[in-house]
Amino acid sequence: MKKRRVDKDRIALKPGESQRKNGLYTFRYISGDDGARQTIYDRDLASLRRREEKIRRDVSDGIITNLAKRELTLNELFTRYMRSRKLSPTTRGNYLAMWKSLVEGSLGKMKVVTIKKSNIRLFYANLGKEGYSHNTIKLLHAMIYPCLEQATDDDLIRKNPAKNVLGDMGVPPIERTALTVEQEDKLIDFAKDSNVYNVYVPMLQIMLGTALRCGELLGLTWKDVSLDDGEISIDHQLVYKDFGNDCHEFHICQPKTAAGIRKIPMSETVRAAFVQQRKYNFLRGLNDTYTVDGYNGFIFMSKRGRPLQLGAVNNVLYNIVKKYNKKERELAKEEHREPELMPVFSAHTLRHTACTRMAESGMDLKVLQYIMGHEKANITMDVYNHIEDADRVKREFEKIKQGVV
Repeated sequence: MKKRRVDKDRIALKPGESQRKNGLYTFRYISGDDGARQTIYDRDLASLRRREEKIRRDVSDGIITNLAKRELTLNELFTRYMRSRKLSPTTRGNYLAMWKSLVEGSLGKMKVVTIKKSNIRLFYANLGKEGYSHNTIKLLHAMIYPCLEQATDDDLIRKNPAKNVLGDMGVPPIERTALTVEQEDKLIDFAKDSNVYNVYVPMLQIMLGTALRCGELLGLTWKDVSLDDGEISIDHQLVYKDFGNDCHEFHICQPKTAAGIRKIPMSETVRAAFVQQRKYNFLRGLNDTYTVDGYNGFIFMSKRGRPLQLGAVNNVLYNIVKKYNKKERELAKEEHREPELMPVFSAHTLRHTACTRMAESGMDLKVLQYIMGHEKANITMDVYNHIEDADRVKREFEKIKQGVV
């Protein structure tokens, strides 16, 4: 009969257990996932056996017990996960930048097998305290959750710790508000009268008349605009991003979905704006030879002859509003009234405004969806159903009275 081994205190040791001369306990086992020999160490036998029990349970459940694999961090798992995703360059760049900025130095350093629900909940809560919006945290969750789900599928962890932890953390999103018709008119009139901002009037008119995404607008070349046919062809957009080489550069990106490829008819105002823009480019001595991924002839350029960036457009809008409000305050003071200030807004607000004007005009929902380049109608409906216009309500009831509806 084989004699059972004991430790220095004559306590019987279980199979796989041993004690070294220095008093350190060890437990050797075979990893169930790849058959590799593994060893764990502990100075306390009771503590060692608690770890043994967990290992036996993991082996029984098919969970990976290879110690090297269990050293995998969330950052390493995310890198592996991103290799398996088919994403557009823009989306991939956005994901990588956001991860590097918000996850990499904190939660990303943790070993996947040690991450608990409380870790993720605390991570989200801290982001909320720092002022990040619920939508930002939701986007991060859309990266973290599938990463850990992959670890679950690969039997690295028993269950996904990111499940049911998002809640309503973060700053509530600010509801997008379109400019009013009056604000639109005041914006254009102020820019026209300005010696500094009048060169941006055509761009503003085109943004308000087409509802283009800013990347689509800035990616427009003269080949995309047919003044004779009165039509704008959209099949790409221009972005200025770091796609993983630590260098911000211009890139041409294709639309995320087929819905982004479309032809938009132009109004006479928009057509005249393109004509005026071409004239401005000529008078400013801007050539159209700057090339990005084979595209040249860009319509909207900086003084250096490079395409405009989204940040530059938003800066222009911010400065216009700043100057407008300064003038309005001075005028209101002279006229002894409260100033009617222009809200600070971004390029996306002008797209939202254009969409709102089209919806207010009674444009067919599917046509509006096509012009906006929305893949799903519910995105367009978010705008269509948020028009709080008393006149619109009256018009619709009038249709009912007349038997039109």
